[in-house]
Amino acid sequence: MNVRDLLQPEVRNLPPSGIRKFFDLVGEMRGALSLSVGEPDFVTPWRIREAGIYSLERGHTHYSPNAGLLRLREAVSGYLNRRMGLSYDPKTQILITVGGSEAIDLALRALVGPGDEVIIPEPSFVAYRPCAVLAGATPVPAPLAMRDDFKLTPENLAKALSSRSKVLIFPFPNNPTGAVMTREDMEKIIPLIVKRDLIVLSDEIYAELTYSGRHVSIASFPGLAERALVINGFSKAYAMTGWRLGYAAGHPDLIAAMYKIHQYGIMCSPTTSQYAGIEALENCDAEMDEMMREYNRRRRVILAGLRRAGLDCFEPTGAFYAFPGIGATGLGSLEFCERLLREEKVAVIPGSAFGESGEGFFRACYAYSIDDINEALIRIERFVARHRK
Repeated sequence: MNVRDLLQPEVRNLPPSGIRKFFDLVGEMRGALSLSVGEPDFVTPWRIREAGIYSLERGHTHYSPNAGLLRLREAVSGYLNRRMGLSYDPKTQILITVGGSEAIDLALRALVGPGDEVIIPEPSFVAYRPCAVLAGATPVPAPLAMRDDFKLTPENLAKALSSRSKVLIFPFPNNPTGAVMTREDMEKIIPLIVKRDLIVLSDEIYAELTYSGRHVSIASFPGLAERALVINGFSKAYAMTGWRLGYAAGHPDLIAAMYKIHQYGIMCSPTTSQYAGIEALENCDAEMDEMMREYNRRRRVILAGLRRAGLDCFEPTGAFYAFPGIGATGLGSLEFCERLLREEKVAVIPGSAFGESGEGFFRACYAYSIDDINEALIRIERFVARHRK
């Protein structure tokens, strides 16, 4: 039996993640430094861990309601109102998911199918395109450029649109570039979104990692609340990657559709994680803000170091990634990263892993310790000097 031939073509032809490849190689290489995976080096704050432990001690080891614990949904509603100025009914407009990634998958499966197009600003998170394909839709890139500070412009959006466009993924603050869309930037594209009747999937997982002013949600604009689905989670802001906890907030009809898929495929998010999430949202703003300040310090260090190495680096103002250009070396993104790992034992991610417009760049995560960042910068500078055109 040839099992490969029995697989669905859409699955068989999906490329593996360009991020995990380099992460796995680092694990096999002694003395290697990784700036590859977007995971905080902080341990989840103690009071959040304690809430999870206490939930186990109290015997909360059963299924939760499919939509998530009501208290957690109420905490999400309160958080979004307090920090973003958004208003959602916790009973009908919020769904607790297994990380933000599940929310993205649920939303696309609920919204699109064959014949529909999903607009994806690129470079961006590697999962958007596969999720659109697996939902039966056609992903359409809207290339972002460094000359525009990697922001989505009305011109770029208009070029990507067609009569089949249905969903716009809005990934800001952006992974991998660190770009942020300000209120003024969003005001320029909203008329086109409304005119073309697009649903907006606003991935705001890095909302609390905004270093110049406060995060602005596109859902906060008049008329956008009913067409924007806010996707967020606990992984980045609260250093809770392994807890696998996220949520979606939006129109009751869309949440109800996502709920049905979630109900049959997942049932509910981990109960222990939900109790920890309640503590995070209700009592851990200070810990979250302190981690953000430390990321900001590391941001300044890595930006200065990359520029010192002779790389043309856009200044990231959100998330925890730098996205320098490698034109000074004449190497392609994949070759640059493979040779850097082999010659200097530093793992970064080729920009091409995040879409074709990422070619000529690499992503370096600065959620690692300052010592690792500084040592990696020394090695990168040495590598660039050796391979400069």
